[in-house]
Amino acid sequence: MMPASPTVPASPTVPTSPTVSVQDRESRPPSEMPNASQHTVVERPTRAYDPPFSKGFWDKDPISTNARRTYLKTCVLAVVLVSLTIWAVLPMFWGSEWKPETAIHNLNGWIIDFDGGDIGSYVSQNIYSLTGPKTQISWHIMPTTDFPNGPSDIPQHIVYEDCWVAVSINPGATNTLSSAAESADSSYNGSLAITMYAAEARNENSYRLFLRPMMDTTLQNISNTFATRYATELASRGLDLTNLLASAPQVVTQPVSYIIDNVRPFDVEVASAVDFVGLIYLLILAFITVLMNFTARVMVSGFDRRLRLSSLIKLRLIVPPSLYFLISLNYALVSLAFQVPFTREFGRGGFVVYWMLAWMGMTALGLAVEALVTILTPKFIPFFLVLWLITNVSVSFYPIELLPTIFRYGFAAPFYNVSRGVRTIVFRTRNQVGLNFGILFAWIVVSCITLPLFQWFMRRRAVLEHRKQQKVRGAKHA
Repeated sequence: MMPASPTVPASPTVPTSPTVSVQDRESRPPSEMPNASQHTVVERPTRAYDPPFSKGFWDKDPISTNARRTYLKTCVLAVVLVSLTIWAVLPMFWGSEWKPETAIHNLNGWIIDFDGGDIGSYVSQNIYSLTGPKTQISWHIMPTTDFPNGPSDIPQHIVYEDCWVAVSINPGATNTLSSAAESADSSYNGSLAITMYAAEARNENSYRLFLRPMMDTTLQNISNTFATRYATELASRGLDLTNLLASAPQVVTQPVSYIIDNVRPFDVEVASAVDFVGLIYLLILAFITVLMNFTARVMVSGFDRRLRLSSLIKLRLIVPPSLYFLISLNYALVSLAFQVPFTREFGRGGFVVYWMLAWMGMTALGLAVEALVTILTPKFIPFFLVLWLITNVSVSFYPIELLPTIFRYGFAAPFYNVSRGVRTIVFRTRNQVGLNFGILFAWIVVSCITLPLFQWFMRRRAVLEHRKQQKVRGAKHA
């Protein structure tokens, strides 16, 4: 007989749940599922499909309502911020344009009597008597000993900005008139008696709006009153006025007149696009470059979070001036294409000097925006642009001497110094180009200090926020 096989005890039966497909789970309710009591089914809330491009502005669904509320709040905030900017910033420009004629007394004028006779005394006293009112030039009678070469020394003082306007009663004016009256000289020219000196290119707006009209009126009045006075004097001396009027009428009707020596005329009208309006464009171009650099650094490349702090600061201090170098060249070439004469003061190197001036100006203006965009972000940096633009434009149209005292900051403003440098290059006005470059460089240095500080502050905030997020994630996984 064969041995019996050992009996293997039956293993305990493990209950198995029926297999349920994914489709069954999604299509059958939990009560119909096999062994429904042994399963916990979590039903996820379904979200209705919200197709794009399908809603109206006043739709009542929750998403549209929330979007509308957010949009309107943002618009109201924009109106509030822009309104505050209007009242905080724009009055600066309005103030710089408000009644500059009431500050003309801040402009000085010289009277130099080289004649020493009746004409010199009469003209000097009549002009000097105008001093006092705020709407008149402050006149000073200068000794002739300050001008060893006579009237030919005056233009140099005008160019050096020792005075805004000078009136010279020329040597021998009285004697020449007396001789012409006695001899009935038909070639007598009364306009040689007085010469007015000024430099239009120093500030063409003040020259055209105030200085030239004011001096024309003053000297014409003096000419007319002196003619009446002199005719009476001739009659009292028993001269034959009928014969004199027939032979040399100008001796009686216009014994004294004047000529204007505009020692630095603003004779290149297109230069207005270089020394004033173009400066606005220079700032706008710098602003655009800042935004493009921000987009490239933060949104496109991600360098803002990828680079360590020292590398990021170096990037932000080196790249923008490099971009401005090329952009300012194109800006300068536009003026060259329209034949702005850059060779008057520095010869052929004048264009290079102008290019470097535009580059330094653009860097001074742009780096300030570059520094503050770190704190303000592109959403709010336009408000600083308005402030930066208005504070510069306000001191560039009229002479700062005609503006309220608060505008004395303008002597250090980038626009003012670029404009001064341009006037020297194009019109040969007082040469302070070295000072102009120095002030622009000082602005650049300030931005090179503030930009790293702002970047350090924002990087510190970003690092703290990153660590906080890491802790939250770690707590969730734990």
